[in-house]
Amino acid sequence: MNKGTLYICPTPIGNLEDITIRVLNTLKAVDLVAAEDTRHTLKLLNHFEIQKPLISYHEHNKKGKGQILIHKLLEGENIALVSDAGMPGISDPGADIIKLCIEEEIPFYVLPGATASILALVASGLDTNKFTFEGFLDRDKKNRKKRLELIRKEDRTLIFYEAPHRILSTLADVLNIFGDRQAVVGRELTKKYEEFIRGSLSEIIAHLEQNPPKGEMVVLCEGANLEEKLLEEQSRLEEIPMKEHILMFIEQGMDKKAAIKEVARLRNISKREVYKESLDL
Repeated sequence: MNKGTLYICPTPIGNLEDITIRVLNTLKAVDLVAAEDTRHTLKLLNHFEIQKPLISYHEHNKKGKGQILIHKLLEGENIALVSDAGMPGISDPGADIIKLCIEEEIPFYVLPGATASILALVASGLDTNKFTFEGFLDRDKKNRKKRLELIRKEDRTLIFYEAPHRILSTLADVLNIFGDRQAVVGRELTKKYEEFIRGSLSEIIAHLEQNPPKGEMVVLCEGANLEEKLLEEQSRLEEIPMKEHILMFIEQGMDKKAAIKEVARLRNISKREVYKESLDL
């Protein structure tokens, strides 16, 4: 028996008109639709007059239901996977079923469509040449701060997803760790009340404190300034005693002359000044 095919079908993130013709044709053609929330997806299918069996597949049942879906695919059924909004596999268990398909050599196709992160990035006005997607930060404040510390020096535009009840706490942590950078919060994307809040992190926090937010949000923050990173690195190096800094490079295999030259370069001082510190080494 031939294996079935899994189709990864992005759905609108707000405006139903954003669904593609290809996704609609696929939903009409498959044997089964696997959905994050079957009630939500049923409304979508009914809107486009599509009648298909539904099976739930979400974060809390992905182990058991994932195996059921794989079995059906191995039996030859074609399945469409949808999330509540946007591209399945981004911050949801769609990634897990794709891995299982790869392991079982089951064919799958990812169809193009709506993705909140890219829409928000293009509309943000921040740098779009280089960016990184962080998804949802950890709900635990300690773990969230730890992650923010790790990416603090990232010079690409940073993209996060966040829920309205955590947005102020998250932005406060970002401000505390990143400093008062330029940022954008996008909410209700593609819907009637779509809004982009632009400004410094402190300005956005002040706005949201006065205007309690609703709806899922995309947070974008400018990357670390290269000049600031260099100044910070130089400041850190200057805290190391110069002799210790020279020895550090010698221990790595440099000869003394090369070590002096490197320390002078990193500290932005003359080689003569470094040489004086090295006389008794």
